[in-house]
Amino acid sequence: MKGYTSETIRNVALLGHGGCGKTTLLESALLATGAITKLGRVEDGNTVSDYDKMEIEKGYSINTSVVPVEWKDSKINFIDTPGYFDFVGEVHAALRAAEAAVILVDAGAGIQVGTEAAWNECEKFKTPRFIVINKRDKDEFDFYKTFGELKERFGETLIPFSWPLTAEIDEELKEAIAMADDTLMEKYFEGEDFTDQEIKEGLVKGISEGNIVPVCSSAFSLGHGIEGLLDVLVTYVPTPLQHGPYQGFNDNEPVERMSVTDATPSAFVFKTIIDPFVGKISIMKVVTGKVVSGQELYNQRVGKPEKLGKLFFLRGKNQLELNYAEAGDIVAVAKLQYTQSGDTLCDKEDPIVYLPLDYPSPNYFIAIEPEDKNDEEKMGTGLARLREEDPSFVVQRNSETHQTLLGGQGDIQLGIIMAKLKDRFGVKVKTVPQKIAYRETIKGTSDVQGKHKKQSGGAGQYGDVHIRFSPSDKEFEFSEELFGGSIPKNYVPAVEKGLVESMQKGPLAGCKVVNVKAVLYDGSYHDVDSNEVSFKIAASLAFKKGIVEAQPCLLEPYMKMNIYVPDEYMGDVMGDMNKRRGKILGMEPQLNGGQKLVAVAPQAELFDYSLGLRSMTQGRGTFDLEFEKYAEVPKALAEKIMAEYQASLEK
Repeated sequence: MKGYTSETIRNVALLGHGGCGKTTLLESALLATGAITKLGRVEDGNTVSDYDKMEIEKGYSINTSVVPVEWKDSKINFIDTPGYFDFVGEVHAALRAAEAAVILVDAGAGIQVGTEAAWNECEKFKTPRFIVINKRDKDEFDFYKTFGELKERFGETLIPFSWPLTAEIDEELKEAIAMADDTLMEKYFEGEDFTDQEIKEGLVKGISEGNIVPVCSSAFSLGHGIEGLLDVLVTYVPTPLQHGPYQGFNDNEPVERMSVTDATPSAFVFKTIIDPFVGKISIMKVVTGKVVSGQELYNQRVGKPEKLGKLFFLRGKNQLELNYAEAGDIVAVAKLQYTQSGDTLCDKEDPIVYLPLDYPSPNYFIAIEPEDKNDEEKMGTGLARLREEDPSFVVQRNSETHQTLLGGQGDIQLGIIMAKLKDRFGVKVKTVPQKIAYRETIKGTSDVQGKHKKQSGGAGQYGDVHIRFSPSDKEFEFSEELFGGSIPKNYVPAVEKGLVESMQKGPLAGCKVVNVKAVLYDGSYHDVDSNEVSFKIAASLAFKKGIVEAQPCLLEPYMKMNIYVPDEYMGDVMGDMNKRRGKILGMEPQLNGGQKLVAVAPQAELFDYSLGLRSMTQGRGTFDLEFEKYAEVPKALAEKIMAEYQASLEK
């Protein structure tokens, strides 16, 4: 494939609910342009964009793929995205590289969760968009019924669209074009017809500013509508040179760059693929200048140069080599040493770091461990490699529970990660119950003695302390009120150290102890046998006795939640929160409809909340959460936790 100039390139993200026909659109486009000779089918596992072994097995897209299509002396870089919400991070990355999006809607299903999610993502990124009602060969297809539902949901910017256009156009479309320009508006009110050139310019401006969203129909599996859509995209999608300024930083100072060819080279890596044969493949959008095979560019994040190998376009698993790529094009390069998704490559003398990729915070976590304990290191290495490919999931090692946690957007995403661990790295992992980092504290006071005395020939050990324990609003407070030299001052730090170490494991359930005040007020020592170790042990003995006598209790972590739900699901969501021992603190109506619920709930009740909320709201609810506080565990539950701990000690 030849290199294309910036004016002839169009970058278009394909969005929509799973099964709406994004992958089939690509097959139809490749067939129409002669790149393939037979239409592949998702069901048969032989499509160009879903070539990954796991995508073929699952029957749906799990990775973003770039498929360039040549049409009438132009090139459209289609960026095909997964339809399932678990992979919303892939959609974010795709929209960073696109100048426009096509949202596909299944004619039979109408507006689905993925349709709404796609629209909202375009709103967030201010992406010009087109809507295609696909599968119009279905019996239930009714363009104007579906169009009416879309317009009611998404607003007045939606306009029915058919191709080719002439000067004799629909009144609604004519009015939308007039809104794009004062001159056209004047002409419209005077009843004059627009010229073909005015129609084109008005549409390009209206679409690029988000004031016009063309809606058309197709049946891509039959090849219907694809040529018209390609014409529409080549004609009306803004070129990369018409993109607004790209935001970035240079030495922490904000800077902007326009996408132009006569500038130093810079590119933004928006996707990484770990290929079992080629190794790491970095897919980048060239923002400024020209990128050339063999060129050395600078990665500002790591402060090191990267030597580019041979450049190529990806079309599924096929690599189409080229020597250079101009501003606005999407190109791939293999085996970059340091570069990750979200990195910028630029000229060292004209540095810039474009804004990083924006991934949603993980809100669904599972605990995993290798089936073979000897695979612990291999599991860690494999997860690190997979994070290069999908930075939207996280790996956390909980230092208190000693568990490895995987966090992402849902069970589908995390299931794919575990399957890839087995398939690519030979590591079988299993999920295990997630542990809670409980805490222990005291509600009362105690006054105890801790005495350590040991004599075994020669020098012995002797330490004796009297300590008062009481609750504190600080994690740990220590002071001394010694008088008359009952304990030499040089042993006081050993007493404090003994207490601090003892707080790591409380008497109720072996949890960390917090919010305790300890006052060392008396004791005794031996001229020969006393030493720091003796007083450290004496302090730990006092601690164990003192905590038990001061009304100890268990604490559990509570999370603060912002839950966003459509109005019709409010009752179910609030009722469910009560069942989870949660409490609704407030409600706020949202500008785009629906409500924001502010709640707090115990972490122990929220491990499956992502799946529960999705089920209750048909996938339309979202939430975020953060640690809020520790609070006392209810008595019945505390007794169960303590019994389980005691049973584990007896094993």
